[in-house]
Amino acid sequence: MIEVAKPYECMNCPLQDCRGLRPLDREQRAYMQSIKQGEKLFERGDTILREGDEARELYTVLEGVLIRYRSLEDGRRQIVNFMFPGDLVGLQGAFDEPSSHSVEALIPARLCIFKRRDFTHLIKENPELGYDVTWLAAKEETALEGHIVSLGQRSAKERVVFLAVWLLDRAIATGLAHDNNILDIPVTQTQIADMLGLSLVHTNRTIRALDREELVQWNTREICVPDMEKAADYADFERSEKGKRPFI
Repeated sequence: MIEVAKPYECMNCPLQDCRGLRPLDREQRAYMQSIKQGEKLFERGDTILREGDEARELYTVLEGVLIRYRSLEDGRRQIVNFMFPGDLVGLQGAFDEPSSHSVEALIPARLCIFKRRDFTHLIKENPELGYDVTWLAAKEETALEGHIVSLGQRSAKERVVFLAVWLLDRAIATGLAHDNNILDIPVTQTQIADMLGLSLVHTNRTIRALDREELVQWNTREICVPDMEKAADYADFERSEKGKRPFI
């Protein structure tokens, strides 16, 4: 992790141009600039938050993708979500609670830094931004519900397709996906298994089967979903084409 010498000015925030994010108005950007502490760069595998730590900072993802996970004492872990540009990292810390999870950079990432104590003033003095914080927390819960349904009710093939379409949907909204529904992201089969509650062998067999059926093509460097509508229908996934996500 390194500090960025010349961080973006909030008035020129690159998230303003993301098609899936709702731009902040000029007054809101000016306020965020007043409390912004800088930016940090993280490499793949770097830890941003560690489970049990009392973080003094919150982050907004400017660039990159993160994974959020919880660990057991014997080293096993459950990946509970992926985080994309515009997502708020460390929200639990804003309410004076130790982090319930760890967050790690999946690819090189750039994060805005805020002091968690400033969010009390933000909610009091900027009700619309405070509402957006609540909205982000609610949307996180909705995403977790989808992943829980996968763990409890979907077949292995449906789980993998659901995760692939969910990742592509977020990537398209935040400008990370390429043409033809391709996302360059190094998600290993072990990480897929950690997310979906499958064995590594079962994960490998499932990915090969989906490749043959031309539903999902997933290798160590990229994900491709040739037909998003077909795959979304297969996994009963509702795409987020309506409305835009706020960001802080």
